[in-house]
Amino acid sequence: MSQFKTFFNPMKIGSLELKNKIVMAPLTRCRADENHNPTEMMAEYYAQRASAGLIVAEATMVMEHNSAFGGREPGIYSQAQIDGWKKVTEAVHQKGGKIVLQLWHGGRACHPFLNHDHIPVAPSAIAIEGEIYTPKGKVPHVTPRALELKEIPGIIEGFVTAAKNAQAAGFDGVEVHGANGYLLDEFMRDSANKRTDIYGGSIENRCRLLLEVTKAVIHVWGADKVGVRLSPLNSYNSMKDSNPQKLTAYVVSELNQLKIAYLHMMRSDFFGIQTGDVMTEARESFKGTIIGNMGYSPEEAADSIEKGLINAIAFGHHYVSNPNLVEKIKNGVALIEPDQNTYYTNDAKGYTDYSLN
Repeated sequence: MSQFKTFFNPMKIGSLELKNKIVMAPLTRCRADENHNPTEMMAEYYAQRASAGLIVAEATMVMEHNSAFGGREPGIYSQAQIDGWKKVTEAVHQKGGKIVLQLWHGGRACHPFLNHDHIPVAPSAIAIEGEIYTPKGKVPHVTPRALELKEIPGIIEGFVTAAKNAQAAGFDGVEVHGANGYLLDEFMRDSANKRTDIYGGSIENRCRLLLEVTKAVIHVWGADKVGVRLSPLNSYNSMKDSNPQKLTAYVVSELNQLKIAYLHMMRSDFFGIQTGDVMTEARESFKGTIIGNMGYSPEEAADSIEKGLINAIAFGHHYVSNPNLVEKIKNGVALIEPDQNTYYTNDAKGYTDYSLN
């Protein structure tokens, strides 16, 4: 369709040549095995979606004892996990696709029942409100343990090891997960970070860990193959910041100086608790590629790309149930709505069984 022609022009993100501007957003689907190893089913799932210009694979544990989604998220800290991911990347590459891995530390969103009784860590000892699903049922989130200053280099090293393992697994790049109330986001936003050391207080201090992790990952991959995802407004996992616009302007400006391949911006709040515009600050502060995400229709996304507000669009919800999303948009075919009851189950239903036509 002519209104969407901007989607189908090739583009370059960092050093990656993409065949179109449609990105598959990272989607946690809980189809790894009980040891957090990627499965053959995951290889099939991602290969089905390889017509995307870029796939950002789901949040992947950089370190052991970091589960926050029922114990079936993938990891990238063991050889078995590397081998499992190799099957995924090979399947995507065989279909002509590009795929990067999202590097993730769950922080206080983790739970002892999912992690062999290990207490989650966070910038400060502040629990997430509400409950979490575990093998023992739905239980309250626990109060995390505040990381000691001497432990933080180990966190950074965990991301470095994961970045190296992602190379060994055949990925085309990596995305640092700095969003949605997980560890790096917890450090950045002042509702979760009450530290008084060099990682707390000012915006500069609160953003320090994200920037240190990003620099360390760049040392492994090169800046042209590293992206960062942010969600300054999202209240998911009990997150809030007193000045999300100022936070966005600072951290994005710093990331711009690092010349990362792309900035992946979630523009709003899942729950509508925090409102406002962070995309203007992002566009003004970041001169490279911005991938927009969250609540865009294909029509709005195309318009935003044409106006230069974003450079590419990441769809999540639509990619669950429309593996051939690129072709459907191009041909004006109606999109299928996903079965939300199958988002976090462990079998093929609602995962690899959506129509490819």
